[in-house]
This record gives sequence, structure tokens and C-alpha cells, in this order.
Amino acid sequence: MTLSAAQESDIKQAEELLSEHEPEVVIADKGYDSDALVAEVRSRGAVAVIPPRKNRLEQREVDWHLYRARGVVEWFWSKIKQYRRVATRYDKKAQNFLAFAQVASIMVILR
Repeated sequence: MTLSAAQESDIKQAEELLSEHEPEVVIADKGYDSDALVAEVRSRGAVAVIPPRKNRLEQREVDWHLYRARGVVEWFWSKIKQYRRVATRYDKKAQNFLAFAQVASIMVILR
């Protein structure tokens, strides 16, 4: 889990998120659609399941069956946001917010 500025785009976090992993499949939403990221994923021997944006000239094929697995992550964040401290971000310091988000994650996983 990493924390970024609210106005920062999702794709800027992709390299850091992938740095310590050797995935078989990388599933992400349209916010991660870029030729560079797809090439990086493929160079690691993984399959990129990232739907292309509508305005792309060259539309990529997407395995929509695999893409449905992304829902697990969305549902997980939905559960995490049930903790008001995470949903409203009461903590002013980033490290305190991240620490509680990690605690909330553990609490959700242990249920």
C-alpha cells in the first residue's frame, strides 16, 4: 500500500507498485493505460489486463473475464472505507493516515 497526493495521477504509482513483484497478470483500470506501462508489464512476462481509453487510436484487446477480478480490490476498498477515519481522512499527517489504513486493512482481512 502506498500513499500519494490526491491530485497525482494513478499511473505515476505503477512503477513503484510493480517494482518488488513478478506478477503473471497485471489488472488495472483505464487510469493506468499507457504504452510504456503495458510494455513494462509485458517485458516482465506478465499479461496486461488494462482497458484502453476511448480516445486511443489503437484499441487493445482486453480479457474481460480476468478484468472482473479487479472487483475484489474495489470491494476491499469499499470495506476499508467503512472505517470513518479512513473515509474522511481525519489524520493530517500522511504517515498516520497510512498507518491506520493498514490497520483497517488487517481488520478487514481478519473478518
